[in-house]
Amino acid sequence: MHGWRRLLLRCFGAEIGPGSRVYPRARIWAPWNLRTGKVAAIADDAEIYNPALVELGDYVIVSQGAYLCAASHDYRQWTFPLISKPILIGPHAWVAARAMIQMGITIGEGCVVGLGSVVTHDLPAWTVCAGNPCCVVRHYEKSEDGC
Repeated sequence: MHGWRRLLLRCFGAEIGPGSRVYPRARIWAPWNLRTGKVAAIADDAEIYNPALVELGDYVIVSQGAYLCAASHDYRQWTFPLISKPILIGPHAWVAARAMIQMGITIGEGCVVGLGSVVTHDLPAWTVCAGNPCCVVRHYEKSEDGC
């Protein structure tokens, strides 16, 4: 049913790349603010709260239970207004299970965000990052043969 879900999301304004898969229990708050490249995946129980743009590059994986939150509230004002900033995830990145991505974050190409990490600042390309707050654990080189 991936084709059906792609079609339905596109009907509500999402830009879904060819071959992308949105699993049945994934939750997307504002489809019109979702853009994916080709062959991206949003797993079951992943939640994308996107009053602002959330963009997933080609071959991005958002694993089970991950939470991408593109908004918050301005606690300095008594009216507590909503504020939002886009989340951009580069090609070949992987957001592992139960990781949380804060608004305004850019995750570099090939970056791996570890299990349960809390991302509060931009992460560089071709790194493995983990923790709360999330930080670089190691750098790695892109494989030319896909292995």
